[in-house]
Amino acid sequence: MFETVTLTTDARGVTLLTLNRPEKHNALDAQMIAELTEAAQQLGADPGVRVVVLTGAGASFCAGGDLGWMRAQMEADRATRMREASKLAAMLGAFNQMPKPLIGRIQGQAFGGGIGMMAVCDIAIGVEGAKFGLTETRLGLIPATIGPYVLARMGEGRARRVFMSARVFSARDAVSLDLLARSVAMEDLDAAIEAEVAPYLACAPGAVARAKALALHLGGQISPEVVDHSIEELAACWEGAEAREGVAAFFERRAPGWAS
Repeated sequence: MFETVTLTTDARGVTLLTLNRPEKHNALDAQMIAELTEAAQQLGADPGVRVVVLTGAGASFCAGGDLGWMRAQMEADRATRMREASKLAAMLGAFNQMPKPLIGRIQGQAFGGGIGMMAVCDIAIGVEGAKFGLTETRLGLIPATIGPYVLARMGEGRARRVFMSARVFSARDAVSLDLLARSVAMEDLDAAIEAEVAPYLACAPGAVARAKALALHLGGQISPEVVDHSIEELAACWEGAEAREGVAAFFERRAPGWAS
């Protein structure tokens, strides 16, 4: 059914959702965004699913936006850019509001949109030695559509430590930023994930869904106006000279004009 993600559900109702473009470090392109959105909706509506574990195949959890996809946005008109940014925002929103516990099994590095995927998890556990970063500003872009979820996860003060600088940070830093609940050795990752899964299997599924919805409400739900603003900001960046220079420099394997 899907080409860029895989779904497997065990007898307990625990679904493993795997980003499956390892040759591209699970970078998000239009097809993966569409399939992830459909998967989130499908899992949310399935009464047989009790818990969802989100992970990636290969060395990376998610390297962010596929550069080919981003370059295509800069060559498109504004309406197309807005439409594509809206699809990314809708995918993140579908996972954030999915009425099932979403546990991030972060088996490798994550950048850009991959940080957004981590931020919509109810809890994320990562491997020691993994690297993370909101690296958009190196390309003349900003962490726009993922921004509402990153800020909700980290809080403004912590987020501002890494939101604008494109600094690459460690798993230990990710814990201090509240992006990860904890980091563990790779050989301990599955046991750590199981320890998060098991308590939910003793809980009433409907109560879990209502409790999650209540937490989102009490925490201040991300409004459509905030999401729309993030979409507009991303589209505006794609139209700017800095993004053209940053993405061109990346493909040409050179430093952009502003780099010192």
